[in-house]
Amino acid sequence: MSGPAPTPTPAPTPLPPPPAARPARYDFLNSKPPPNYVAGLGRGATGFTTRSDIGPARAAPDLPDRSASAAAAPAVGRGRGKPPGEDDGDDEGGDEEKGYDENQKFDEFEGNDAGLFSNADYDDDDREADAVWESIDQRMDSRRKDRREARLKQEIEKYRASNPKITEQFADLKRKLADLSAQEWESIPEIGDYSLRNKKKRFESFVPVPDTLLEKARQEQEHVTALDPKSRAAGGTETPWAQTPVTDLTAVGEGRGTVLSLKLDRLSDSVSGLTVVDPKGYLTDLKSMKITSDAEISDIKKARLLLKSVTQTNPKHPPGWIAAARLEEIAGKLQAARQLIQRGCEECPKNEDVWLEACRLASPDEAKAVIARGVMSIPNSVKLWLQAAKLETSDLNKSRVLRKGLEHIPDSVRLWKAVVELANEEDARLLLHRAVECCPLHVELWLALARLETYDQARKVLNKAREKLPKEPAIWITAAKLEEANENTQSVNKVIERGIRSLQREGMDIDREVWLKEAEAAERAGSVLTCQTIVKNTIGIGVDDEDRKRTWVADAEECKKRGSIETARAIYAHALTVFLTKKSIWLKAAQLEKSHGTRESLDALLKKAVNYNPRAEVLWLMAAKEKWLAGDVPAARAILQEAYAAIPNSEEIWLAAFKLEFENNEPERARMLLAKARERGGTERVWMKSAIVERELGNLGEERRLLEEGLKLFPSFFKLWLMLGQMEDRIGRGAKAKEVYENGLKHCPSCIPLWLSLASLEEKISGLSKSRAVLTMARKKNPATPELWLAAIRAELRHGNKKEADALLAKALQECPTSGILWAAAIEMAPRPQRKGKSTDAIKRCDHDPHVLATVAKLFWLDRKVDKARSWLNRAVTLAPDIGDFWALYYKFELQHGNADTQKDVLKRCIAAEPKHGEKWQAITKAVENSHLSVEALLKKAVLVIDVEENANPVGALDS
Repeated sequence: MSGPAPTPTPAPTPLPPPPAARPARYDFLNSKPPPNYVAGLGRGATGFTTRSDIGPARAAPDLPDRSASAAAAPAVGRGRGKPPGEDDGDDEGGDEEKGYDENQKFDEFEGNDAGLFSNADYDDDDREADAVWESIDQRMDSRRKDRREARLKQEIEKYRASNPKITEQFADLKRKLADLSAQEWESIPEIGDYSLRNKKKRFESFVPVPDTLLEKARQEQEHVTALDPKSRAAGGTETPWAQTPVTDLTAVGEGRGTVLSLKLDRLSDSVSGLTVVDPKGYLTDLKSMKITSDAEISDIKKARLLLKSVTQTNPKHPPGWIAAARLEEIAGKLQAARQLIQRGCEECPKNEDVWLEACRLASPDEAKAVIARGVMSIPNSVKLWLQAAKLETSDLNKSRVLRKGLEHIPDSVRLWKAVVELANEEDARLLLHRAVECCPLHVELWLALARLETYDQARKVLNKAREKLPKEPAIWITAAKLEEANENTQSVNKVIERGIRSLQREGMDIDREVWLKEAEAAERAGSVLTCQTIVKNTIGIGVDDEDRKRTWVADAEECKKRGSIETARAIYAHALTVFLTKKSIWLKAAQLEKSHGTRESLDALLKKAVNYNPRAEVLWLMAAKEKWLAGDVPAARAILQEAYAAIPNSEEIWLAAFKLEFENNEPERARMLLAKARERGGTERVWMKSAIVERELGNLGEERRLLEEGLKLFPSFFKLWLMLGQMEDRIGRGAKAKEVYENGLKHCPSCIPLWLSLASLEEKISGLSKSRAVLTMARKKNPATPELWLAAIRAELRHGNKKEADALLAKALQECPTSGILWAAAIEMAPRPQRKGKSTDAIKRCDHDPHVLATVAKLFWLDRKVDKARSWLNRAVTLAPDIGDFWALYYKFELQHGNADTQKDVLKRCIAAEPKHGEKWQAITKAVENSHLSVEALLKKAVLVIDVEENANPVGALDS
């Protein structure tokens, strides 16, 4: 670089023209510098480059020229970003010398170099180069075109899917309009204004009309032919405004009487011809009549106009006349309805519906005449003949009408049935003989005739019916019932077998479901043998061999639910002939006999069961128990002896034999049986029962020995530990009992009854603090156990620590939020005003828990809401029939608020349920003195225990 270049100055904002007094600028400032001139070189200035020499980083704004002369100068060296006709430089030749415009727009791609070659010639090489680059750009653009267009199309579709136009939303409905017929198009109702702002509530007043208004209306309808004297005085041109009409009250009263009589006449002239007016309460009837609103009147008028158009344009259309008549009937114009339907009968004399409607609308005196004209017009109408018979009052006249109809329509089954129903047995038989000749293909007539005939004649009738109707199974079933009714039991099976073969030859498909329904129908008709035969011959049709057992058992259960016991018994009997060794089918059949059969049938079934299944101990036990319940102890003992021989090592049979002897006060025999069982390697249950026998006999030493030997063999059986500890506690050896419980917990740390027994013993011996520590340890080892929490709460309550008990209860409900016994305790502990809220919370958390239900029942009981209390107690015993506490509570409730029938019902249900559990119930049943008591005696003892607790008013009980 030879020297510093002159720094260009940015063009300022254009100024207004200088005033005339200002001196002119020097000419050299606007002239072209001499060649090779470098500004500042003479004074030793060094050249340098600034940002203004390089160009701005961004496109500079277009600035106007600083002088008018510059604007008038030709555009030389115009850059790419500068519009033609503008010059941004200071001097005319500056841009030509530099070759570019300093203030041109910045090009993002080429920078400021675009103006360097703006003055160069555009030759063929430049044109060829541009063409090459253009082709390259087109080639690159075509490669991305498909993807770009696809992406653009996808974006457009996505946008249109998320922002659809209204026309697009209704496009499918608009397309369906193409299939709309002209009639459907015309039937589209006109849209109305349903906005609430245009609907003003109309005031409807039902106040009686005043007499003055009636008189005014009468005067308005009068035709006056003479002038009033006052009007004549005024020349007849004025109406005196002060004239007051005189009200004729007598005329008003007569008018009201006329209106009332018309209403009464309309009521008495009803369709049936009988008055519906109560002589004593007709005013009440009038008051209860429907008052037709203005809207309904308008609708009736529109409908009347429409139906009038229908009947005029197409008078041969019967529904139009019927609809018009019914509209007038609804509007209360019965006479107009009769006239319309009469015209309809004249226009459509061959339509039976019009005649039936005319008969319905006519008065009783005219109805017969109307229906007579109808049957004359349409003599082959069954409906008209039946209606004509219905209008008659005596059976003789009805029969005459029906027989007259049969003369015109001899093949009408409905008429034959109607006339047979009115005849006596002899006439019915004659009529049915004629009916089967006229209608030979109707099976009901044949079957009705067979039922009326004697045995021999009925067989002939059924044989003829089979010839006429070879594909009708009802004929064969009726024949089987006939044979059974005449005690031809051998023929029943033959008839059903022949019938099935005959139907199969005729190509009929034997549907087992249909035939099973026929078997149930035969059972309901009393034909048990026919029912059994049908089941035997059809139960296996269409059933695969591997599905037979499941399908037959399901069929029997469904029949049992529907009350078809004989059908279910027949299904089980057939299944047992196929599956002789299936224990489950024998059990279900035995349950059916136990529920709906006799003791003899049950014994016979169980004998067959143990013969075919000698290794099924449950069948032996059921047979022995049934004999025991029947009071035949020797027979039960014999059955168990047979069971010994069949299953010598069965523990269940040993224990059943022990129970039989023990419950019948034979402790020595029971002891011998258990000794043999122990010798043969009995399980822990045998040792426990042995200890129970010794406790019953009062042999403490033998009881202790058996329990200790049993614990050596079965240390993890917690019941032996419990029995040993209870025995020590019973004889007053508390320290020894504590040691037993602690040893038991070492072997059974998760046994809750052991923890509870130890806590109770510690409370009795050492006090609350020791018991509290035991229960805390138990809860740590067995978290989320409601029984442990409840024991701790009750221990605190027994010692009067109500706040501590409430705190424990809150923690317990947090750890066990769905525990019924804890929620029941919460309800009992809550103050009386808060019990209802607690009950609601408990029901929300555990709706079907019997403890909660029983506690809520107690609340209803205390509030004297007897029906609700009974309902909730019934729910509790239904959900948990094995808990005796609920039965005791229920029985106590019925003793107070029930009668003898309800008390017997509860007692009967409790005996059938045989409860085994319950806090109070187990304490009573496990007592030595109660070991042989019946369920009824135990229930009454439990009621006494509840009475004692309520009288003592223990802490936590519901008080009244």
